Amino acid sequence: MRLEGKKVIALVDEEFEDLELWYPVYRVREEGAEVHLAGLEKGKTYTGKYGVPAKADYSFEELDSQDYDGILVPGGWAPDKLRRYDKVLQLVREMDADKKPIGQICHAGWVLISAKILNDVTVTSTPGIRDDMENAGSQWLDEAVVTDGHIISARRPPDLPPYGKAFCDALASRS
Repeated sequence: MRLEGKKVIALVDEEFEDLELWYPVYRVREEGAEVHLAGLEKGKTYTGKYGVPAKADYSFEELDSQDYDGILVPGGWAPDKLRRYDKVLQLVREMDADKKPIGQICHAGWVLISAKILNDVTVTSTPGIRDDMENAGSQWLDEAVVTDGHIISARRPPDLPPYGKAFCDALASRS
């Protein structure tokens, strides 16, 4: 229970990649952290690409980054929606400024691009958005997981085990 007392935001919107949301959420919870799902509407049930539901505990607007120790951004098509919300970008920028762990997998890099926090950061993502990541100023690597300071990135579902571990390690290393 090395993450007991830690709190994490997991962003959600329609067509999130089911495994890329739920695997990290359960992985962080099994180490003792509290995870709150946040969507545009509190109480709304969002549906993943493969039909798995996720009910938002809070709306983005209700959250204050100072109350949390990290944030998880799932992949799928949800990131293209999430990056359009000013509050989501604000939360990501504040987490970045405070050097709190930011987990992003697959297409989630789009949210970090829109938050403008990737300049001079080494990352990975689904190869489909490699050009987007590099155009945002990052160095892109084709590796399962890349950790650059407090930003933990992964490519796709087969990379979830090392991604979950790397995110938990980053959370645990923060006092």
